[in-house]
Amino acid sequence: MRASDADRDRAATVLGEAFASGRLTSVEHADRLEAIYTAKTVGELVPHTKDLPQTPASGGAPATVEHQQVSAVFSKVIKRGRWIASRHTHLAATFGALIVDLSQAVLPGREITVSVSAFCAKTIVRVPPNAQVIDEVGAVFAKRQVSGGSGGDGPVIRITGRVTFGKVIVARTVTDWNLHGDA
Repeated sequence: MRASDADRDRAATVLGEAFASGRLTSVEHADRLEAIYTAKTVGELVPHTKDLPQTPASGGAPATVEHQQVSAVFSKVIKRGRWIASRHTHLAATFGALIVDLSQAVLPGREITVSVSAFCAKTIVRVPPNAQVIDEVGAVFAKRQVSGGSGGDGPVIRITGRVTFGKVIVARTVTDWNLHGDA
């Protein structure tokens, strides 16, 4: 039977939970995730998850958070390392700095949306090296630097929202950030 996007997303959730709990290394996670998203049949998905505990069924507690918010008001907030991202993450910064690193985050599916709302603030989003970035951020009296590109074969990361009197940076590497001490 042919695999649907929902089948692939369920398998990716199992891998994400295993990665977050330390059952898979980042290399194993990346290799298996790539195989899952290129699988054409349900049978091709099974070998990549059969040695891992299954996540709760849809009737149980959700394995991933559908929406989450990260905020910085008159402060600097950094979210990095291995963490479970949601499908829809809202970044809100006012008179501060917000740095979110998705390069080691466990992504819940093939596509996630990051909405940005910044006023007199700096927002930096680091994306995985193979990510395809879709830039839909509006800027008013602001600087916008998106170096994530669009040629990757990895996850699709859609960046939306609005920045006023601030700066938004979307980058693949720390050197793009100009914040070497914070990385």
